[in-house]
Amino acid sequence: MPPAYNAGLSRIFLLGLYISLVSVFKTNGQHSFPFTADSSSDYATTMAFYRALAHAHPQARLLEYGPTDTGKPLHLFVIGGMSSQDARARGDDHCVYMIMNGIHPGEPDGIDASMIFARDLLSGDIDPGLLSNTTICIIPTYNIGGMLNRGCCSRANQDGPRAYGFRGNIRNLDLNRDFVKTDAANTRSFIGMYHEWDPDVFVDTHVSNGADYPYTMTLISTQHNKLHPLVGNFLKEKFTPAVFIGMKDKGDEIAPYMHTRPYGLPPESGIYGFLETPRYSTGYTALFHTLGFVAETHMLKPFPQRVNATYRLLLTLLEETHEAASAIRQARIRAREAAPGMARFPLNWEADTTQYELVPFRGYAYRQKPSNITGHDRGYYDQSSPFETEIRFYDTYHPTTEVMAPEYYILPQAWREVVERLKLSGVQMYPLTSDTVLEAEVYYIVDYHTGSRPYEGRYLHSNVSARAVVQEMSFYRGDLVIPVNQDNCRFVVETLEPEGVDSWFAWGFFDSILQQKEWFSPYVFEEKAEELLKDPELRASFEKQMETDSLFARDSFRQLYFLYRSSPDFEKSLNRYPVARIRKTP
Repeated sequence: MPPAYNAGLSRIFLLGLYISLVSVFKTNGQHSFPFTADSSSDYATTMAFYRALAHAHPQARLLEYGPTDTGKPLHLFVIGGMSSQDARARGDDHCVYMIMNGIHPGEPDGIDASMIFARDLLSGDIDPGLLSNTTICIIPTYNIGGMLNRGCCSRANQDGPRAYGFRGNIRNLDLNRDFVKTDAANTRSFIGMYHEWDPDVFVDTHVSNGADYPYTMTLISTQHNKLHPLVGNFLKEKFTPAVFIGMKDKGDEIAPYMHTRPYGLPPESGIYGFLETPRYSTGYTALFHTLGFVAETHMLKPFPQRVNATYRLLLTLLEETHEAASAIRQARIRAREAAPGMARFPLNWEADTTQYELVPFRGYAYRQKPSNITGHDRGYYDQSSPFETEIRFYDTYHPTTEVMAPEYYILPQAWREVVERLKLSGVQMYPLTSDTVLEAEVYYIVDYHTGSRPYEGRYLHSNVSARAVVQEMSFYRGDLVIPVNQDNCRFVVETLEPEGVDSWFAWGFFDSILQQKEWFSPYVFEEKAEELLKDPELRASFEKQMETDSLFARDSFRQLYFLYRSSPDFEKSLNRYPVARIRKTP
């Protein structure tokens, strides 16, 4: 254990703290809390508990990773004898199971459930044989700034606890929208941790919003079509059904996450698999072949009930990981070997509404009645009218945008923020050793839509379209050559292709290419424009524009600018995306 954890704390004090916390954490064999049942654990209590556990049990370690935006470190609690070096070198018979808590600290169920789960694993209340082929990695709380911003009243729809953290971090970023853009220090530290341990199974714990229904727990599985088929098919056909059965066997029947379109419809209208793009935790981990889950307890169930359901899910995921460890490892290893040979990569997806499965559903009748406030009809769920039925679950997605992979990308070193993020995720890159000129395929950004308000600290672009041209391009010593034929090929393609929904172009990392730098003075350019109009093809295009666009016909500057864009003086770099594609080895 690093010395920093022992500073000012004697072994006797830690053991005493552990004994006192464990004694209030367990009452007559029932799961209870080191606090009143209507209040979640605060940051100091949570970290003191994990330090005490680590001190009392040699098979547990509390590791410190990089900083978060608060300046406090991100921690990882590891149960099992495996080191991160062992994890990277492990074969096909040992899994790493990672649990992330408190990405939204106002949804604290996983924070408290994981404390009970860790205690029971180490005390032997959970079968220690489950750890024979599985190492457990628990992030006690991810959004430390949000957890420290503790209050009572920001979750208007949620039944307890009395006090909890806040959704945004100390920079007011939603960290579950930051995994690709990586603006938060928390995210940078997590990415290092994630790639160091390379988890096979990953779960991110939350509390839902939305409809009312009897289930305490709903579950998002990583959208299986987005994974390599070797992993996606195993997740869809084997692992997720086993988790649902395991929860039912514990007396806690669960359902898929109630994601409706549009948002707010009752679930019997049909639900959709949640499409986690790479901005989300499980969308990021999907790029590296991890089986990902998002636990969503129901906001209207009492806090202790939600915590216990989360505990049972964490245990069920461990049981199923233990049972299927070899199959999970084989699927991931084979997918990792096969992925670099992919010729086409999907970038964007949409639900296939022609395909669905019928799933059992227990719900409450959705009714309308006049609002006492507005006088208009308002919706409500009538718990006095429960029903059982089957509903449509649309869980098949197909790509709407695909791209042929080049052999290499070349990224000019000037784009330092992008270079840093590639390095964080372990992408292999090689610097050019000399200045050179290469024939490359480059994109020009044709169109995009930018939101009128900032989204998670950036003005996000969407509906991006680009056209490819082949040009001779100058590159310089130190520019980065990025081979696509590598383990992290999915991450490389989805972040560097500008039309990807969560590409770095979409997140605004290349916005300076979108601004024109050189212009013209009309009185100087008039004579050049006359010369340009001697080109019959350009003149015909100009005259057609005059005839069909009345605004253009009335605006002399727009007319001159039309001709200027066709002149040799117009800058060729405007809207030219700086990441080049090399289709064949030069």
